[in-house]
Amino acid sequence: MTASENPLILTLALDANSSEFFNQLRQQHFPPERNYLNAHLTLFHQLPRAEENQIMATLREVSAQYGPLSLSVAEVRLLGKGVAYYIKSQVLQQLHRQLQKRWKPYLTAQDQQKLWPHVTIQNKVTPEAAKSLHEQLSSDFEPFVATGTGFRLWEYQGGPWQSLQEYAFKRHTSAQET
Repeated sequence: MTASENPLILTLALDANSSEFFNQLRQQHFPPERNYLNAHLTLFHQLPRAEENQIMATLREVSAQYGPLSLSVAEVRLLGKGVAYYIKSQVLQQLHRQLQKRWKPYLTAQDQQKLWPHVTIQNKVTPEAAKSLHEQLSSDFEPFVATGTGFRLWEYQGGPWQSLQEYAFKRHTSAQET
């Protein structure tokens, strides 16, 4: 796969405190040989590089229409061979559907599905290790609020991701509905 064929990945940027919280957990619990990235909330997994200019134009336009997004970190979920924090936000779901409509002609089946917003802090471990961490984190978990601050566009490079561009949400009023 050449650089021009590497797919693009779109994530939601999070506020500094939430990013630090999730990154610390990911560093502690994600298998180090597979941990190429900081913790992240993926919005689209495989956007075509050939559409990069159109994707970037859409992200500039849409990021100007939104203010910071209030996100409810609602629960710790067991993934089978990993653990993630599930995020609830009607505004984020609406934003995702808006982008899906714009990019429908070139979305993969995975990216056409309803968004299941989450931040994975452990993956590709034994089911027993995942269950143990899930029980540990769930025992004293209390829901909290994180903030979505914009988009981050990445190039997938066969493991690591290369950051291409950030798009901060620019509206001065925040979307409070979760």
